[in-house]
Amino acid sequence: MLKNYIKPMKIGNIEIKNNVFLAPMAGVTDIPFRKVCRKFGPGLTFTEMASTKAMEFNSEKTEKILHIMDGERPSVVQIFGSDKNVIRNTIEKLNEDDSIDIIDINMGCPAPKLVKNGDGAGLLLNLDNVEEIIKEATKVSKKPITVKTRKGFNDNTITAVKVAKICEKYGVAMITIHGRTREEYYSGKADLDIIKAVKEAVSIPVIGNGDIVDLESAKRMFEYTGCDGIMIARGSQGNPWIFKSILEDNEYIPTNKERLEIILEHINYSLENEENKKQAVLKMRKHIAWYLKGLKNSTYVKDKVNREEDIENVKKMLIEFLGE
Repeated sequence: MLKNYIKPMKIGNIEIKNNVFLAPMAGVTDIPFRKVCRKFGPGLTFTEMASTKAMEFNSEKTEKILHIMDGERPSVVQIFGSDKNVIRNTIEKLNEDDSIDIIDINMGCPAPKLVKNGDGAGLLLNLDNVEEIIKEATKVSKKPITVKTRKGFNDNTITAVKVAKICEKYGVAMITIHGRTREEYYSGKADLDIIKAVKEAVSIPVIGNGDIVDLESAKRMFEYTGCDGIMIARGSQGNPWIFKSILEDNEYIPTNKERLEIILEHINYSLENEENKKQAVLKMRKHIAWYLKGLKNSTYVKDKVNREEDIENVKKMLIEFLGE
């Protein structure tokens, strides 16, 4: 039973109520989305990744990404970069923020812009630099350091076990493995064997990530890999109740009324979080499309929503479509 795998855990000195986490996703896991997901019980929600170089220049946009909302403790911020000195400076700055409990370093994002600069998954082509970064980060941080990485850069450069051993060597508190290479992006199937290999190679907590979309895939990840926890990314898009389903080992299917309530809450959180309504509308479009995916006659509504700039009109459309 899936329930047998759900348990509290510790990351460094931080107590976590359960081992089912919301993954960091650029352009997705902003405060409004994390706020919605938190309602359904994940042990941790990660911020979007923030540039350490931007932090050097006191970027307001980056500061906003790293903001922790009320009720989001324990909290995790995710940072990315490839310069150990810049990363050290960022961590020293984050040390002073008492609302942040854990700092996660991204070593897996496949975005071309990041990889070109040697950031994200680009780091997997230079494990010497990976070691320098981890060594520096763990040395200066007053908070647990965690790492999220991939299987490797490509099929000829499989690095997950090596990175995990470096993490263990320098006292990283947890490592998350996405079972795909950078070259695969999000295509094909996540490789559970590599997650299992990492779990068998190190003693630090290992979190499995990739293709967790329902109870069956969550159970398979736990059962096959022996991982200490799971991290859900795309499976949560338009489906924040996936956390409730997994934690209770019982698939939760919201009624149209419940779905509508969550979408309207999400819209209101977005309005509170954004400086102008237009930005809130633009940000919500993809979320609304995810919420409505698979519902009968939803294509027509999604098209109308994508053309509408007035958020009150968007709400009316949704109430008309989902209201009972």
